[in-house]
Amino acid sequence: MGGGTEAFPDLGRHCQNPDCRQLDFLPFKCDGCHKVFCLEHRSYKSHECQKPDIKSRKVIVCEVCSVSVETTGCNEASEKTLLEKHIKSGDCDPKNHKKSTCPVRRCKEVLTFSNTSTCKTCNLTVCLKHRFPADHACKKDSMVVGKEAVTAVGRWQDRFLVSFASRNGKECAASDQNSSKASSSKSTPSVKAY
Repeated sequence: MGGGTEAFPDLGRHCQNPDCRQLDFLPFKCDGCHKVFCLEHRSYKSHECQKPDIKSRKVIVCEVCSVSVETTGCNEASEKTLLEKHIKSGDCDPKNHKKSTCPVRRCKEVLTFSNTSTCKTCNLTVCLKHRFPADHACKKDSMVVGKEAVTAVGRWQDRFLVSFASRNGKECAASDQNSSKASSSKSTPSVKAY
């Protein structure tokens, strides 16, 4: 199946979807059926590929111990035999079936891959409700307001809060007094908007 134009006969390929046959200058080759398709028909689903899962990985989760067993390239019968082999081996332990929960007090949220967050400060794995350090009583987040140093070095928010607390309003009061003296020395009338 050639492609191209009269001037450039080797340029591009025609889509091998029978309903399309569009000339595409950047065609896609399917990994499963090894046919050439246009942008619209490049996905397995759009061209109804017979071998869509040639490069995908398949995993079965053991119902006894919640361990994933890889079954890539196996049919249903061999998947069942792999699972039975796993159960009969010494690796399958029903005690491991317990699902992990959020370690925050009074939170019973089960941690899964989609609702888990790891704190960057204390490396504690918590649910999404408690992902912020203030929500899970972060151990390393021990900032002391005042002139003491901040334990989390490099965090600009903490450095700002420490410097702000150490000011005690001295600079603000001094600038307010200077501005009031400057405004009283000037005789410009103030304009009020109604």
